[in-house]
Amino acid sequence: MARLLSVNVGLPRDIEWKGRTVHTGIWKHPVQGRCWAGRLNLNGDGQGDLGGHGGEQRAVFVYQIESSRYWCEQLKRTDFVHGQFGENFTIEGMPDDDVCIGDRYRIGGALFEVTQPRVTCYRVGIRTNEPRMPALLTSSGRPGFYFRVLQEGEVGAGDEIVKVGEADARMTVAQINALLYSPDHARDRLERALRIDALSPGWRGSFEALLRSQVAGAGSGNAGLAPRSAAHPVVPGFRPLRVASIVPESAEVVSFTFESNDSQPLPAAQPGQYIVLRLNPTPGGPPLLRSYSLSGDQSAERYRISVKLEPDGRAGTYLHQHLRVGDTIDVSAPRGSFVLLPGERPVVLLSAGIGVTPVLAMLHALSTARLTQPIWWIHAARDGQHHPFDAEARHIMLALARVHRHVCYSKPHANDRLGEDYDAIGHLSQQVLDEIGIPRDADVYLCGPVRFMADMKTALANLGFAPQSVHAETFNGGESLNPGIVGGASRAPHVPEGDTGTGPLVSFARSGVAAHWNPSVYESILELAEACDVPVRWSCRSGVCHNCESGLVSGAVGYEPDPLDPPASGNLLICCARPQGDVVIDI
Repeated sequence: MARLLSVNVGLPRDIEWKGRTVHTGIWKHPVQGRCWAGRLNLNGDGQGDLGGHGGEQRAVFVYQIESSRYWCEQLKRTDFVHGQFGENFTIEGMPDDDVCIGDRYRIGGALFEVTQPRVTCYRVGIRTNEPRMPALLTSSGRPGFYFRVLQEGEVGAGDEIVKVGEADARMTVAQINALLYSPDHARDRLERALRIDALSPGWRGSFEALLRSQVAGAGSGNAGLAPRSAAHPVVPGFRPLRVASIVPESAEVVSFTFESNDSQPLPAAQPGQYIVLRLNPTPGGPPLLRSYSLSGDQSAERYRISVKLEPDGRAGTYLHQHLRVGDTIDVSAPRGSFVLLPGERPVVLLSAGIGVTPVLAMLHALSTARLTQPIWWIHAARDGQHHPFDAEARHIMLALARVHRHVCYSKPHANDRLGEDYDAIGHLSQQVLDEIGIPRDADVYLCGPVRFMADMKTALANLGFAPQSVHAETFNGGESLNPGIVGGASRAPHVPEGDTGTGPLVSFARSGVAAHWNPSVYESILELAEACDVPVRWSCRSGVCHNCESGLVSGAVGYEPDPLDPPASGNLLICCARPQGDVVIDI
């Protein structure tokens, strides 16, 4: 008979780790006496990161004493105690290769149901003082599992654990864990897992993504784990292209069109994607890398980018002053996940300033397809002289049956005509979006300055738009994910202190910074990126969760440790990757 050996709780607290402050509830300590098991938590317990832990589906984390003893033996440790792995219940019996998702158990006065394996993260490595632990728990098939509380009640150490029910589809915790994290994602097992009603929504979504990728023949990588930002991998490398034309578009925007030098077709671009340019402004110096959205129609013959001249923009200044028709420039394949989604929902293209470029490419694609759903073209500019592509956008819209246009000028010129050149004076706002009546069931594609995008996201949320229907393109490194990290001043990306100027050059293309790799200082490309204050995404830091999966623009990497399931071809996991020569990373 399985037994509950210890009930462990703990409230979140701040700890110091690698020069940063982490807010975490992984420190759990045994309860004396009995404890109330509520729908969301045990009494006296809490989680520091509710995005990854806690909630109804993960109310109680369970770990076996047999697994704890196994790790003591494997790691030559004698200091592990109840709660060492962040578990709420330390139990005897019920191994992960026997317990099934959907099994129900009576413990004391409460009723529980198994919902998912543990989603491991770096904090268990902190708690056990073993950085490899997130990967070890997952690869060993000993992750532990979560309960949801079907009937609240009191529990206590010594209670018997009585099985009272099970799911029709039988899959163990270890099998479910391996199905997501190992390279083997057999279709029949995915379909079987999706028949388990008790499986938590998060794991269900991952398995659905894996199944969709198999049906579509999407190729390599783990679609159940890869973040959206890494969803469209391409072959690394640069290709020399010829400058075919240079066209002024407004007072401060110029378009550059590139064509193949060898008449070979260019890799296809999805509307909304961007290319990376490799520039060499200083002979013999390090390359300058910049990402620019494609602004033209879809073509296998040419790419068009449109560049705003900024007073302190090195790349833009170089392109404006030095590039001439007939010159050759190194260009990556199109990349990025800010792309039009298939379907018949209304589409809102919402932009400001130079943020017009990717949504203009989307407008081209919508027009070419002559789609019939409602299309909204909403743009903000200073005045007519600073409003690129107005005539082009108007011409494209002629092929659309149900298109709406709304343009705001913040400071219109005396020659700008209200009602013809623009529709309103001022800035786009929640009130404006509400008044012009954009449909709440639309997919919104948003691009512009950082402040504009933040304001528009807030406005759209207040108007009732679901987060998954708002798609935004963020340059300058993208959005970070650092679970549990508290505060810390935000700094612009920079070359780290102590850069020796020797060793492989690691360039972060979207952040516009490059630094040299020093294996005696950095364990991974992630650590180098953090030293440069490049915005990064991560959770496990050991090659398990794929939150850090990013595009490899050029170069090659090796891994230490090897990831449990390799990233898609053309991507890398920065948390355990090391450069093999100069590399360019798409962050």
